Amino acid sequence: MSDDERERLYLIKLTGEGSLTQREASERLGISERQFKRLVRRWKVEGDACLVSRQRGKVSNNRLADADRARILELLRERYPDFGPTLASEKLLERDGIAVSRETVRRLQIEAKLWRPKRRRARRVFQVRERRPRFGELIQIDGSPHAWLEDRGPRCALIVFIDDATGRLTDLRFMPAETTRGYLLAIRAHVLAHGRPLALYSDRHGIFRVNVKEPVSGDGKTEFGRAMERLGIATIQAHTPQAKGRVERSNQTMQDRLVKEMRLLGISTLAEAQAYAPVFIAFWNRRYGKEAADPSSAHRPWTGSEADLDTALARRDERTLSKALTFSAERTLYCVKSAGPGTALRGAKVELRYFLDGRMQVFYKDRQLKCTAFKQRPRPAEPEDEKTLDARVDQIVAAAGAQSPPAAIRIGSG
Repeated sequence: MSDDERERLYLIKLTGEGSLTQREASERLGISERQFKRLVRRWKVEGDACLVSRQRGKVSNNRLADADRARILELLRERYPDFGPTLASEKLLERDGIAVSRETVRRLQIEAKLWRPKRRRARRVFQVRERRPRFGELIQIDGSPHAWLEDRGPRCALIVFIDDATGRLTDLRFMPAETTRGYLLAIRAHVLAHGRPLALYSDRHGIFRVNVKEPVSGDGKTEFGRAMERLGIATIQAHTPQAKGRVERSNQTMQDRLVKEMRLLGISTLAEAQAYAPVFIAFWNRRYGKEAADPSSAHRPWTGSEADLDTALARRDERTLSKALTFSAERTLYCVKSAGPGTALRGAKVELRYFLDGRMQVFYKDRQLKCTAFKQRPRPAEPEDEKTLDARVDQIVAAAGAQSPPAAIRIGSG
């Protein structure tokens, strides 16, 4: 007998001895009093054996038919060999019309040696931080370099914006590498869709924080930090990855789910991946999004135009014009065009604004100046960090593969 069956027998005997009422016994078992009375009557006629389940030793009524079982195993091996049980059960229903529980899928995967439970190791315990109460109070941001397109396309980075209060994704941005431009494109899309959040929560990457201990010049801010200052958005850096666990866990989930979704759809380029991103965001928010404790939004509406937003996000730099009204920027020499002799502009300090779409504009005292490029200098190779190194090496490997192998050189005596 099972433990539950022994418990039923014990309570029935207690009611027979008069030390427990049938109502109290039924409440302890979690069944109705009428059902308990039926059990007592059966026990008096058939004895202890009546309490043993009559289904024991028999095939379950819910057992999969052999044909269905074989079909599911075939699909798991051919289409979903590296899918987890939950995702595999969802895709079996969505793509193949087979409704089967994830536990059944798990057992079949174990039987077919397609899935093995991960051994959990003891982890450091971090105190759980309560979610912020309102949507838009805190947006966690991170970049995840990964083989998102597997072997169908180049390695790339996924810029992730996720709200702390609701766990909803607000933007996904596929970029060749984790760069300032990728984050600025993501915040541009976020502001146009939702407004300006109160704060962004990131790691301590050089995009967000000047990591030089004793900088000898500058204002101590990165270009991203200056752009957020112009928008009135606070930036906060975390001490550890665990501190911004919401975005870190979402990266892990997407490295499993999003990769496989794009595999099933045959997505192989960054453009196709970016076009699919809104579809995945909508799925994620339906599946994992939660309601905020406070239904009001903390976002502040953007009242300017898109052009005003582009100006706020533009990178700024300063140059001094020569006597010939020339200046150098980005390894290129430019000449400012002036309607008159231009003597007032000699030695003037001008501001250069680099826009996200590649444009550059020159301003002097909020007045735009016309200029033309007339000479370009060779550009040295940009330094790489640990998050952009893989993309750079992939470019070198691809370039080497595109070149024809050199002709063999024969060395020997004449």
